[in-house]
Amino acid sequence: MPELPEVETVRRGLQPVMEGARIMRVETRRPDLRFPFPERFAERLEGRRIVSLGRRAKYLTTHVEDGPVLICHLGMSGSFRVETDDTADAPGDFHHARSKSATHDHVVFHLAAATGDAARIVFNDPRRFGFMLFAEGHASEHPMLAGLGVEPTGNELDGKLLAELFRGRRTPLKAALLDQRLIAGLGNIYVSEALWRAGLSPTRAAGTIAEGGKKGIEACERLATAIRSVIADAIEAGGSSLRDYVHADGSLGYFQHAFSVYDREGEACRKPGCKGHVERIVQSGRSTFHCAACQR
Repeated sequence: MPELPEVETVRRGLQPVMEGARIMRVETRRPDLRFPFPERFAERLEGRRIVSLGRRAKYLTTHVEDGPVLICHLGMSGSFRVETDDTADAPGDFHHARSKSATHDHVVFHLAAATGDAARIVFNDPRRFGFMLFAEGHASEHPMLAGLGVEPTGNELDGKLLAELFRGRRTPLKAALLDQRLIAGLGNIYVSEALWRAGLSPTRAAGTIAEGGKKGIEACERLATAIRSVIADAIEAGGSSLRDYVHADGSLGYFQHAFSVYDREGEACRKPGCKGHVERIVQSGRSTFHCAACQR
């Protein structure tokens, strides 16, 4: 499933085309995706101007004038494609190309820019685990978004906050980082990478980094810095391009070439001076990659 950096890359690819444009027509080529489309889905969007395109965790939010907020999730295989009369691009960089088969084109937004240029935004989703829903009023109050924790992209996520979030928690550190109620948008790949950068074991109890006086403070600060930096680096690289994820312009992401531990089982640890190797363990049914020698 695309993680936060991939979703942010898609948002940035769609933003220049969508913001300020007017939705002239909406095609829904089936009655549902993961969930049924909201009642009067096309009717409530058609004729309205797109004010802004946002992101909350792994959700895209489209704000239209005098209308509901459209909340979109890509699911396992969803992607957007930008089409004009001359080009067809999909924002996102993936190791394996996303589907471009028209068979899986389920929603088409026909747009008219202020300049008069026309474009089509096509949502393609072979597995149909993605969805589009409406939020009335503030998007943050929608049930899908209301319980989400802090974003991992800004200075709000610091060592002090991590200590408060994890204090007293016995759950493994990796599981705590994946808890969307604590930190929103972190997924399996980037948690593994951040823990390696911070030199912290994914199996230790989360509460232990909130204890120990000066050492605990340093561990929390180190982890907060690692989370922010790995997300920023991934966004800059255009995502990880795992399986069939692609950008809105059709290009592939390349952060996977900078993975230090993820999917590198058996390889030498890349940390200078470390003689350990990357190991793979399973936590809650998901693969975790780490170096036991330098992650404590």
